[in-house]
Amino acid sequence: MRLFGKPRAASPSPAVPSAETGTEKKYVAPKTTTAQRFRPRIMLMGVLVSMGGFIFGYDTGQISGFLEMRDFLDRFADTTNPKTGELAFTNGRSGTIVALLSIGTLLGALIAAPVADKFGRKLSITFWCMVFCVGVIIQIATVDKWYQVAIGRWVAGLGVGGLSVLTPMYQSETAPRYVRGALVSCYQLFITLGILVAYFINFGTEADNSARAWRLPMGIGFLWPVIMGVGILFLRESPRWEYRKGKIDSARRTIAISYGVSEGHPEVMREVREIKEKLNAERAGGGKHPWYEIFTGPRMLYRTLLGITLQALQQLTGANFFFYYGTSIFAGIGISNSYVTSIILGAVNFGTTFPGLYIVEKFGRRPSLIAGALWMFMCFMVFSSLGHFALDQEDPSQTQGIGYAMIVFACLFIAAFAMTWGPIVWAVVGEIYPSRYRAKCMALATASNWVWNFLISFFTPYITGSIDYRYGYIFAACCFTGAVVVYLFVIETHGRTLEEIDTMYILGVDPRHSKNWEPPEDDELPNLDNTYLTPGARGIRKMEEARAPETERREMPARARSEVDIIANASKAV
Repeated sequence: MRLFGKPRAASPSPAVPSAETGTEKKYVAPKTTTAQRFRPRIMLMGVLVSMGGFIFGYDTGQISGFLEMRDFLDRFADTTNPKTGELAFTNGRSGTIVALLSIGTLLGALIAAPVADKFGRKLSITFWCMVFCVGVIIQIATVDKWYQVAIGRWVAGLGVGGLSVLTPMYQSETAPRYVRGALVSCYQLFITLGILVAYFINFGTEADNSARAWRLPMGIGFLWPVIMGVGILFLRESPRWEYRKGKIDSARRTIAISYGVSEGHPEVMREVREIKEKLNAERAGGGKHPWYEIFTGPRMLYRTLLGITLQALQQLTGANFFFYYGTSIFAGIGISNSYVTSIILGAVNFGTTFPGLYIVEKFGRRPSLIAGALWMFMCFMVFSSLGHFALDQEDPSQTQGIGYAMIVFACLFIAAFAMTWGPIVWAVVGEIYPSRYRAKCMALATASNWVWNFLISFFTPYITGSIDYRYGYIFAACCFTGAVVVYLFVIETHGRTLEEIDTMYILGVDPRHSKNWEPPEDDELPNLDNTYLTPGARGIRKMEEARAPETERREMPARARSEVDIIANASKAV
């Protein structure tokens, strides 16, 4: 695909066949109005599909409250607090109950992509919603076996993991290009909303000393997957998946409905043509393309490892240290009602996500991530220093002012996370991969997120029990490392087309100077989606060698041999 103009220009206008003459005329995409961007169907898709993030956020938020509820402790606690003599959980039991969700999400994320490729995005989303409901049933049915709660969370985690891959995938494949980024970002926004709603419901039931205190919030969790699983059936299937299965007319119709135009509209013809070109290139090259091309493709090892690292660092910022154990943490620093503190943290998390959507578009990915990481580094240094050196850990009520100061810096930390590393990492990971590898690479990167989610949630009780609030110094170091990684390795993608981003990684543009990079005027630039790679992606097949039909060679843009040479050299460099 040819790239024209400055890097922040709109996507190039392709040649569109004229119905009267059969010749090609240049199509200029019209500007979209506010009414087009916020059509009811787009709003419905944004809310309904983003419910996958809400399901995860709600499940994350409720478990921290359960660990402090009287009936939950009476049924499942396995020790007593040596200071107060009250029932409590050992580190192993609390860590297992909390962390098994993450093991399930890891497996669900890895399985989701091949399942969705075979059965479609819609049915797969409904399936994973059903799996989550089964996990909730197992937990609610528990009487006095703590491991039944843990197993139920593992099953529910399978559903959460599948939805964590399919939600942004369905939105990016189905939404009109002019709102695609905003809709994908809604996933993180709904995670924060789910956490906040769970905190409010826990606060409303925690005073009840019966099983209703924790079973009611857990039962309400049925609503979200039912709404999503049933509602998605009334939306149309992903046009990319339909086209791959030979349902070309249905794919064209879906695109037309998404844009709110007729099937013969140039915008629809352009998108169908783009899907066709990428699919033809992907399937060409002389054989089936193996999964490990995500490592062997041109500059793909660099990008695959970068996505894995960014998702790991998102967890290592320490945000889930507060979300999973927030109620217990603030009970330990002498706050009279730690549930209220959790609501405050959840409200900050949700409220500051909105300005975060503005910040990323105003200042770009790199500055936002670097500034956010350094700010979180400062907050954790202060939080940990106050907790270890100033707080009276034997009787926190004697230093309650210190406890309030710790809450302030916890809120400042969460505000920085919600505005930067929370949503922006998902956006970056969705942008750096070419379409042909995006599903596999995103699944692998998301699996990295869940691995570290599990490790943090499982080992946090042990670590805090051993080194108390100095644990925050570890997260502070990871935040600083995140700033360094972004500075050295992440290319600025703000305002770029996906083709430009692909080209920048192929050509090895220096991330430190990527903001000012400009593609050569009227020059054919390489991108992987339209390149005929040999199986294993270790070589380039020209169109003739790939045995593309003659009619397709006439329809597609002619590739200069220099493009093949550029990508081949980039592949050898990796």
